[in-house]
Amino acid sequence: MTAAALLVAMLVCWRVCEQKAENNAWQELAGTLSGASETFNPAMVADLPEPARRYFNFTIQPGTKLVHAVEIDMTGELSLGTAEAPAYRPMSAREILCPPGGFVWSLRCGAISGTEGILYGRSWTRFWLLRLLPVARSGGPDHLRSAFGRLVAESAFWAPANLLPGAGVTWEALGVDSARVTLLAGPLQQSVEIHVDAEGAPECVIFQRWSNANCDQAYRLQPFGGELSGFQQFDGYRLPTRVIAGNHYGTPDYFPFFKVTVTDVRFP
Repeated sequence: MTAAALLVAMLVCWRVCEQKAENNAWQELAGTLSGASETFNPAMVADLPEPARRYFNFTIQPGTKLVHAVEIDMTGELSLGTAEAPAYRPMSAREILCPPGGFVWSLRCGAISGTEGILYGRSWTRFWLLRLLPVARSGGPDHLRSAFGRLVAESAFWAPANLLPGAGVTWEALGVDSARVTLLAGPLQQSVEIHVDAEGAPECVIFQRWSNANCDQAYRLQPFGGELSGFQQFDGYRLPTRVIAGNHYGTPDYFPFFKVTVTDVRFP
């Protein structure tokens, strides 16, 4: 075997091993069961700040089964550039979201494919060019903290049952139409602001994310935000099907690099 053929074989083996690990993570999250087939009752949120009550009463219908895991299919645009030269590219992705355990987001964007995820205290970014050449690889404590921020924020988008009052979840009022939820999972903690309209629809989710998406490429807290719309019913949950999000939300440096439309939501 030539050196080139050996290198290709090693890359293929590496790729296959990572795909197997990612599939196993997906299946582990999909197998997470709800506590005892509980259903939503507005009395569960009676002691929360009024904007939080409005949020839950909008997103979960009374009698809906409370489930931990949700699978989301999405299409849209992803920028791999900068605010000055965004170079948006068509993308499609599927995701499983199961707070606080983790998420797996599987992306295809032109010649780039791969996953981002977090699973019980471990996180990763693994993207490949032409499904063969590794191009973006991240992990470690800073990456984990950043990924946990995404996990909690997306819970407010698509997995509201996981933010109901309970162990590791606290709520506080911010204003007439906003409340802050904090999720604690072991050493990880993340607070997220949810801004709702008169009905309780979460129009905007904002949080301080631990991120290196800045000119210094240094990890620090900076605002990240998403705007939500296109709410539809999915098995008793009213969830957004349109999300536009990006770094430095609410500042002159805001860059919405993530623009997606949800095509399906399932509860495994």
